[in-house]
Amino acid sequence: MPSRIAQIRLVSGHPEVYEPCDDSFALVDALLADRENLLEHQPMFCLEVGCGSGYVITSLAIMLRQEDSAASVSYFATDINPHAVRVTSETLKAHTVHAEVLCDNIAASGMGKRLWGKVDVMVVNPPYVPTPEDEVGRDGIASAWAGGEDGRTVIDKILPVADKLLSNKGWLYMVTLAANNPSQISLLMKEKGYASHIIVQRSTEEESLHVIKFWRDPDLLVGEPKDLSVDTTHRTSSAGMMDSIFLQSPRKPFLEDR
Repeated sequence: MPSRIAQIRLVSGHPEVYEPCDDSFALVDALLADRENLLEHQPMFCLEVGCGSGYVITSLAIMLRQEDSAASVSYFATDINPHAVRVTSETLKAHTVHAEVLCDNIAASGMGKRLWGKVDVMVVNPPYVPTPEDEVGRDGIASAWAGGEDGRTVIDKILPVADKLLSNKGWLYMVTLAANNPSQISLLMKEKGYASHIIVQRSTEEESLHVIKFWRDPDLLVGEPKDLSVDTTHRTSSAGMMDSIFLQSPRKPFLEDR
């Protein structure tokens, strides 16, 4: 039976590129948990910001290509690390799937403007580890985890860009850590008209992770906003409490058989 996600043995690598790790696996597992909804969603444009090894965007393409309608899906991936762009391209090729991969800062790029209002599925495993601000955006692998104060510097830049990129039916899947104050992130997106819920919540020896899904909700723009925690049409697993206490330790790459 063909694999529904990327195979670790076929994922390319480089010393300066973040390897698939627990957060990568959590994001792919969230997409798998929501796969039925994704297939019904019939996205035309899918984007990963910060593609690293290419494990996530490749897995998403494999999930959707098993349907006849997947022929019309276009995939895009960006990373500010040129080594990651090459590694992602190699990972995609090894799995015989295609995406347009660019070394680009999506927050200030021509590609971003080209996709404004068109992205139906956006996936992000951002640099979320709390670090000194001067570590944010450095060259090489450090750019994969250095998130600045509260791990929010890059996240706070991505959120308004996501709002511009997402189509009217667009969905955003994002990995967060407790130190990022995910409740506040959800409130910020709620002010922009997005509902949200946690699809995957997972604790490891290093950190506790949760993957949040955001989608536009017209009811949040007019009248009384509804409770974000009780949207049953998008729920695929128990969301839990957004402000639970999570462990707060930096991510470290480690591989496991998938």
